[in-house]
Amino acid sequence: MTGEPGRGGGKGATGFVNTYANAQRAESYARLEFPGTYYLAFRDLPEIIGRHVTGRKALDFGCGTGRSTRFLKNLGFDAVGVDIAAEMIAKAREVDPAGEYHLVGDGDLGTIGSGGFDLILSAFTFDNIPTGSAKVSILSQLKNLAAAGGAIINLVSSPEMYTHEWESISTRDFPENRMARDGDMVRTIITATGDSRPVEDVLCSDNCYREIYGRAGLKIEEFHAPLAREDEPYVWISELSVAPWVIYILRPA
Repeated sequence: MTGEPGRGGGKGATGFVNTYANAQRAESYARLEFPGTYYLAFRDLPEIIGRHVTGRKALDFGCGTGRSTRFLKNLGFDAVGVDIAAEMIAKAREVDPAGEYHLVGDGDLGTIGSGGFDLILSAFTFDNIPTGSAKVSILSQLKNLAAAGGAIINLVSSPEMYTHEWESISTRDFPENRMARDGDMVRTIITATGDSRPVEDVLCSDNCYREIYGRAGLKIEEFHAPLAREDEPYVWISELSVAPWVIYILRPA
């Protein structure tokens, strides 16, 4: 890892705040399903999950307004969604009153329960965890919540996400992203939500994640970087040749 995210090695994420702990953001994200670039994030998950997961008990860590939790439920999982943002959890419960959604403490997953999850999915959540030590701590806790043989799937933005234009996401207003190193704040605008305020993430490269996984006692079982196909019903921009997302399938080392 070039530097501890948020602790040197780059400009760092000093002043980083959770973009998603905001009622207006929750309202806009509740309308965001799987448009364009986001379609690629979820397109291959059913097949990946089918190959790596047995059992039906799932945890959606960083569920936001419940989009990914509902995705898991539609795949037949008994899914529980958790998030640190009260605004997001409130909206998830409003959109899906029959679902199970819980507010958890920042960095403390002890309130989730006894664990035993066959699948733990984290979709985009680690883009918003500012330091490497925090990522290691949370991944270690998630590892302890997994059932024997359970899998953790971590879906994150690729570094290239922050330097290209996409069907649903724009970075053109943030040329400084090109200079970012591990631990630096990077910004995007999600054009699919109608909310033009920048989203702030923290850059973490593949090498950075691999070191973090090792420190958390996890091994990578599979690495997947989804590319778009020309026969898909979207006007792709960079997606045909550059992968916006990275999917790591993890198990205890």
